[in-house]
Formats: sequence, structure tokens, C-alpha cells
Amino acid sequence: MPRANPIIVMKFGGTSVADPEKIQRAAERAATLRRKGKSVVVVVSAPGKMTDELIGLAHQISPAPNPRELDALVSTGETISIALFALALEVRKCPAISLTGPQAGFEAEGDHTRATISNIQPARIRKELGSGRIVVVAGFQAANKNGEIT
Repeated sequence: MPRANPIIVMKFGGTSVADPEKIQRAAERAATLRRKGKSVVVVVSAPGKMTDELIGLAHQISPAPNPRELDALVSTGETISIALFALALEVRKCPAISLTGPQAGFEAEGDHTRATISNIQPARIRKELGSGRIVVVAGFQAANKNGEIT
């Protein structure tokens, strides 16, 4: 029986997606693999020091930010990255879709700001890969049993 095309997972941290030029470079690496017929999933962090900046903003507003709201705020950094990365792939004629952690099927348990991944439901990722897209997933995101970002 022929082997299935393996899925290549690429992870780009904050430094690798810190500015438009770096996002373009990282996107080109993913696009090159896709052009070679590979199935590619890209996991990205928030750009540069954005997470630290968002936490700093929260502490400017509240000396003790509510953990649920802090998770909601911090997750926006990754959401920015996935959208920009998917746009950079589209410019390269590589169909792509950005997915938040919950959209990608990442489930978590535990308290806000301290939750851990408990399960992954890969159906959506597989569906998008099957349609020829590069899937760009937000790192550091999942949803708890109540559907809240953790």
C-alpha cells in the first residue's frame, strides 16, 4: 500500500514573524515546500515582543488582570500572526487558511493562563490540507470545555 504524503509542521516563533519582511521570508519557506507537493501546517507565535507588550498593557489598566481576560487579550497576538502569514502565502499563489487554536481543534483543561492542551481534534486541519491549502495555526491557543480561549 502506498504511504500517505507526510504532513510537514513548521513552527515560527515571535522573532521569525516580528515584522513584514520576516513573515515574507518564513512564508516563502512554507510555500517552497507546498510547491514541492508537501502538505504543510505552519504554527506561529505572536510577532516579536507583542505578548509582553499586551501583558504590560493589561497591567497598566489593572494591577491584577482577570486571568480569563488576560488569555483573551494575549491570544490576539497569535491571531494577528496567522492572518498576516496566510496573506503572505496567498500573495505567493499558495492557497492558505488561518485557524485559531480552537478552530484547529485544540482543546485545553486547567485554569486560565495555566491551561494545558488536553486533546486535539484534527478533522478541520485534515480537511483543509485535503483541499490543497497550507494551514496556518495559532500557537499558544486552545479552548476549554466552555469554548473559552485558554
